[in-house]
Formats: sequence, structure tokens, C-alpha cells
Amino acid sequence: MKLLILNGPNLNLLGKREPEIYGTETFEQYFENLKIKYSDVELTYFQSNSEGAIVDKIHEVGFSYDGIVMNAGAYTHTSVAIADAVSGVTTPVVEVHISNTHQREAFRHKSFLSPVCKGVILGFGLKSYELGIESFIK
Repeated sequence: MKLLILNGPNLNLLGKREPEIYGTETFEQYFENLKIKYSDVELTYFQSNSEGAIVDKIHEVGFSYDGIVMNAGAYTHTSVAIADAVSGVTTPVVEVHISNTHQREAFRHKSFLSPVCKGVILGFGLKSYELGIESFIK
């Protein structure tokens, strides 16, 4: 099984950015633990602050991978382009968020991605990614 974990803008700052919301672990540290925990799954990781790069990555893997676990960050609430990319590929996508976006600012309550994703997981910290992976292997 091949899964991509795809992170959007500012998630490269995990471990430094707003630790009261996002914690103190970097995503790279967390990803190493995921690879150990899910050693029978071929996990790859991509992060970009650029909307176009995220669209390009979805196009690149969207017909050959078994799933994408995506935290599009702020693009969740703004990007029709990413939603269209998800709609245009056959690989299923699970939308994940570290925080419960419904407990945050009102603009974070709307997702352009949710309607085109297999499912949505939010509010469980970094564990949200594990739940996303589990949705593909169970």
C-alpha cells in the first residue's frame, strides 16, 4: 500500500509555531515514528507553502497511490484549485487537521475540501494523521 501524507502552508513550522495549538514536535520527527509504526505501508511525505505545488503533487500521485492523507492548512478554507485537483484524480483523499477547526475562528469553519474527500478527521492533534492512515488500511 502506498500513501502520501501531504501538508500545506505553515505546517513546516510545527514544533515552533503556536505550540499551545500544534505541540512541540516537528512533523519530520513525527513522520519518522509513523514510518516505524506503519512499516508495512509505503509512506511518503510532501509539504509545500505553495498552492500550485500542492496541486501538482496531487496530480502526480493521484492515479497511482492508494490514498492521500492531506492537511492543506489554510488552503482548506480558500482553495478551489486544490478541491478541483482532488476531484480530478482517482486516489481517495482524507482531509486531516491537528486542531478542531470548528473551535477556532469562524473562517476556519468552512472547508472547500471536505465535499470532495473520502472523510475528515480533525481535533486529535498529530494523532489525526494516524487516524487518516488507519482509514485506508482497515
